[in-house]
Amino acid sequence: MTQVRPFDIRDHIAGPAGFLGSAANVIMQLGWREVGYGVLESKVDSGNVMLRPWKRLRTTISYLVVALFGTEADRATYREAVNRSHVAVRSSADSPVKYNAFDPALQLWVAACLYVGFRDMRLAFLGPMTEADADGLYRYCSRLGTSLQVSLESWPADRDAFEVYWAEGLARVRYDEPVRQHLLALVDLQMIPRWMRVGNGAMNRFTTVGFLPPEFREAMGLTWTAAQQRRFDRFVKVARGGSRLLPRWARMLPIQLQLAEVRMRIRRGWSLT
Repeated sequence: MTQVRPFDIRDHIAGPAGFLGSAANVIMQLGWREVGYGVLESKVDSGNVMLRPWKRLRTTISYLVVALFGTEADRATYREAVNRSHVAVRSSADSPVKYNAFDPALQLWVAACLYVGFRDMRLAFLGPMTEADADGLYRYCSRLGTSLQVSLESWPADRDAFEVYWAEGLARVRYDEPVRQHLLALVDLQMIPRWMRVGNGAMNRFTTVGFLPPEFREAMGLTWTAAQQRRFDRFVKVARGGSRLLPRWARMLPIQLQLAEVRMRIRRGWSLT
């Protein structure tokens, strides 16, 4: 009798290549106007990617690492830190839409985007999954929401239910011009010094637009030709070969180092966000 191997999230980490879809995922999250304006109008300058890009990169990665690999104590501590930052993220009388960073519906959308991004990077760089692994990954990624205000009951019950939720969420995707311009600046790496953009800016735009699902690409008004898709497919194929050659311990090493850094910050009472 064949024994079914228990699901292990460590088997599904793409390694460094997985970061190539980061900017695309940010665009997806901000596809709901409430989330987009919440980020655009946020008064929490310490978390503004255009003002403090390296800190924002660290805190974003830290959240993902803690949500997926941290203990319950790690997650609770990080939740408290994020909550303190979110207190000031709420709409004003002049905001185009009403929003509140504590809104579980908005957090569910962000978590759903993170799951889709994680799933797509895993498929792109490690290849297809069995149905059992796909189900296991989906259930495990509920932590991306429950690490904040999303209740487990709010996470769609299974992958079929998620697809229904996702289709409904896509129908709400819209980028007002101020949010769109903010995201284009992110795509073109305008938050980092000019000399660092040479080569990196073009590559970031290429991978970002390539990894965006068509619905988001169209909503952003971004062009993507058949020739670009063929080039992108070749690029992903090469990167997939590199990811598959990396042993699991090597793909997990950056995550373990980041989790260790978060725990050091907790011990020393340093800011997490």
